[in-house]
Amino acid sequence: MAINAKQVLGNLSKAVPVFNFGQDKKEFEDSNGDEIEISLTPIKYFGTGKVFPIPEHRARIDRYKRNKKLFKGENFEVFKDFDGTKYQRDLLYVSVNIAGIICKKSADFLFGEEVQVKAGNGDSTPEQEALDRFVKDNDLNILTYESALANAYRGDSFVKVRYGQEYGGELSQQLDPAKVIIEPVNPEHVFPEASVYNKNQIVAYHIAVPVLVDVDGEEAWQLFIESHYAGRIEYRVYNLEVSEERYFGGYAEISQWKILDEVIEGRSVVYTGVPIPLVVHIPNFGTDDTWEGLDDISEHVALLDEINNRLTQIADILDKHADPAMAVPSGTLGEDEEGNPEFRVAQDKVFEVTGKDDVIPQYITWNGQLQHAFMELDKLVDLLLTTAEIPAVAVGRGDSGTSGTSGLAIKWRMNSLLAKINRKRQYYAKGLKQIFTIAQLLEGAVGKMDYEFTVPQLIFHDGLPKDDSEEATVMNIRTGGAKTISQKTAIMRMENMTGEQAEIEIQRINDEAEQAKERAMTVDSSIFNEEDLEDYRRKDTEKNAEGNPITDEADKDLDKTGAKKEE
Repeated sequence: MAINAKQVLGNLSKAVPVFNFGQDKKEFEDSNGDEIEISLTPIKYFGTGKVFPIPEHRARIDRYKRNKKLFKGENFEVFKDFDGTKYQRDLLYVSVNIAGIICKKSADFLFGEEVQVKAGNGDSTPEQEALDRFVKDNDLNILTYESALANAYRGDSFVKVRYGQEYGGELSQQLDPAKVIIEPVNPEHVFPEASVYNKNQIVAYHIAVPVLVDVDGEEAWQLFIESHYAGRIEYRVYNLEVSEERYFGGYAEISQWKILDEVIEGRSVVYTGVPIPLVVHIPNFGTDDTWEGLDDISEHVALLDEINNRLTQIADILDKHADPAMAVPSGTLGEDEEGNPEFRVAQDKVFEVTGKDDVIPQYITWNGQLQHAFMELDKLVDLLLTTAEIPAVAVGRGDSGTSGTSGLAIKWRMNSLLAKINRKRQYYAKGLKQIFTIAQLLEGAVGKMDYEFTVPQLIFHDGLPKDDSEEATVMNIRTGGAKTISQKTAIMRMENMTGEQAEIEIQRINDEAEQAKERAMTVDSSIFNEEDLEDYRRKDTEKNAEGNPITDEADKDLDKTGAKKEE
């Protein structure tokens, strides 16, 4: 569906305070009447006559798209064109979505439990309240989980921080107040520009999105570019022309455009007041010679293809055994109306055999080596899980039971996965601290910062269930039986409460204990009167003495109450 280009440009011009229309350089006047000159930074990636997506980034974008299909289980769409694959049948293809499991396990262990963001100076301080507001307003636990999930198959994740209304002014300030907004950016639309001296350092982020717009009643493609530099954002708009399409069955996908002329009215500049770009790059993990991250899927493509191929071959063998050919004695076959041999199973159920050497009708089968095929399949899956750093216990294979197993033993068996998660955690800790830094600086730039700037402390969880009994036993041994945790801390940990919530809960416990003590002190003491007690003992003695056997030495025998029996 096309959007109105004039409306988009109009909304863009309302959203930015400084404009630079018409030329690469344009003069403005400051408050004192002095002329100042503002120019847009030249970008090597975009310009009239160039193609989009940028050729230098084409392989990266294609890898994103391929791995996303593998993550979603669309294996046939990937491997039917994979150069290293075996011949794939159009009518039979069996696949298993192991790539999805690899990605989900990483995200589950990394952000399955919410990260705690602490200012470090108390739960009710302005700094902590600001951090809590950033987390709550942007559903940061969901954002980080989805980022980690996509990061596993892409290798790169980009997050943009801005200050404004979430719906861009479509709603009033009462319904949509201005705030710090933290939102993901599709890596397919981001074209980072690295430092000349350090390829691992990004100095500018160019977000380029092709959009189908309506220009004077006609549909046309335009490229909207948002370039993030330290302290400013520059906007550009170019007209596009489709130059390459890919056809997939019944639909076509545009894979390349040619950049035409620039739409001059689309030029603008925004000064952010923040000395760093407002976009943060979080790689899945990386190396020191490039900013591009490494994903968890690409290195396993060959194994994934072979596993699917082996499953397909096994299914093909079983299908042939389910509908085999048949050998029958000579003369058994009849003829149809055209004289072709015909075997009528519904009629020919009885065959005459005159001697033991006669041919008996039988199905023709062959040794498909299914046992070896399944052995190879198991070996391939084990090899894939090993290279993916996922232990068998994490996916329920092999000896995956935990009955009678200590928490420490389970943790050791999960060591490879935990090491993988710890590697990812370091990149996310760095990225999240940058995000909260930008959020605070943005509020300071708009005059909304009523707290001290704080670098937050991030508390991650390893995703494993805790063995509380084992942990308590170890603590008891190490401290010689002394208390190692206060009641307040215990409630905070067990119930996931803040300090204030724990104090309120402790007060409730104390109040209930006091009420129980008061009720105990108001019990009627008359039940302990001597006469009543003596009467109770007499009745009990008479009751228990009944039915005792009489012996020759009854006077020496004791009754059930312990008293001597009467003569």
